[in-house]
Amino acid sequence: MALQHPDGEYTITAMYSVPDDAWYLELDVVAGQRNLVTAIVPDEDPAREPTVCFHPRGGHVDVPYGVMRWFMHRVEEEIRTSRAWMRLRPDLVEIIHQLGQEHLGVIDDDTFRHVLAGLRAAVPEADLPAVLEAAFGRNPDGTTMDHLHRASE
Repeated sequence: MALQHPDGEYTITAMYSVPDDAWYLELDVVAGQRNLVTAIVPDEDPAREPTVCFHPRGGHVDVPYGVMRWFMHRVEEEIRTSRAWMRLRPDLVEIIHQLGQEHLGVIDDDTFRHVLAGLRAAVPEADLPAVLEAAFGRNPDGTTMDHLHRASE
């Protein structure tokens, strides 16, 4: 995915790295296709923090303040959406992390019913929707979050 700055001189390229379990957002100069800054947003491991890397071999480049704010706003949005579950209570974060490690975010309906029964015994009912959404993108009734959004459109 690429997003172009309104001035047309800069773009943000976003990609997911499966081996790193992280989103990479790159701020590039369109002319010469030069990468200036990369933000790395891990979305699987709460112990890993987002980072920003500058490319020292690229030499000095003046980046307008508004462009850098635009880039960092997009990074903040990625952090907010990819890592929102990490702001839950520590016990819930640990459960979600364990579910992610065990099921890798993919679960069939039969396994989901089995896991849901175990979660109902371990997690307060009020916290169940947040845990299921973060771990599997599902609601407590088993429907996917995408299905819910499509049905409401």
